[in-house]
Amino acid sequence: MSIYQFEMEKMDSTTESLQNYAGKVVLIVNTASKCGFTKQFEGLEKLYTKYKDEGLVILGFPCNQFLNQDPKSNDDILSFCQLNYGVTFPMFAKIKVNGKNKAPLYDYLIQETGGTKIEWNFTKFLINQEGKVVSRFAPKTTPEALEEDIKKLLS
Repeated sequence: MSIYQFEMEKMDSTTESLQNYAGKVVLIVNTASKCGFTKQFEGLEKLYTKYKDEGLVILGFPCNQFLNQDPKSNDDILSFCQLNYGVTFPMFAKIKVNGKNKAPLYDYLIQETGGTKIEWNFTKFLINQEGKVVSRFAPKTTPEALEEDIKKLLS
């Protein structure tokens, strides 16, 4: 299995196959607009801008499962991210990352990294060019701290 087997709903309600990111290094992040870690959008955007031409893509998945920290609509979330943090990386529709209704993608990511549920917003998964999970990072791990791992996969 790989992430390429999944299709996810985008902010505009269309569906996109993650197969579209084959051959790229992918960083998957569950995000929230009203979280203590929300400022990480800035670091994520910097990483994306710096490395997108080398093959990095960041995929944001808003989630409202942690203290109601992303309660607004997909359109409002996208506007917030773009206006406040200049986000240009792909953002997908709001999902669940834990529980019986969690997105199948997150079920896969969790199983590939030991089965521990998502603890909070801004949990990050680094995926190699073959669509396989390489690493999982805790919410408090800043995007800047991932740069060396990303560079290794890109080289």
